Amino acid sequence: MAITVEKALLNNQSILQNFGLVEEINEQSAEIISGGVEVFTIRNATPYSLDFTMDGTLYSLQSGSSITHTTYYGGQIQFDNDRRVDYYSINSYDLEDGKIYDFHENFFIYGNPYGIDLYRVI
Repeated sequence: MAITVEKALLNNQSILQNFGLVEEINEQSAEIISGGVEVFTIRNATPYSLDFTMDGTLYSLQSGSSITHTTYYGGQIQFDNDRRVDYYSINSYDLEDGKIYDFHENFFIYGNPYGIDLYRVI
């Protein structure tokens, strides 16, 4: 049984197209599984330098400054919402893609003038 050159070329082309389809599906699956890329901006509107972790990495943000963060890991932020040295109270938020967030002093906690919180601006 002989295969013609034309039939062999069509067979090879079909195989290569299938490989391309598998590669495209794998890229799409990786994006879906990882949640894709998220980008957001965090600004410090307090008079203090603040430390926080974003997806497990420690950052320090000076008063009046901002950072635009790109992540493939979900955008999980954690920070101490109380500026007192001997007291720790951790807030954790999952930030949304394309949003802007501001750190502000939180005066709504009765009896605690040291509160800090993160608020979505846009």
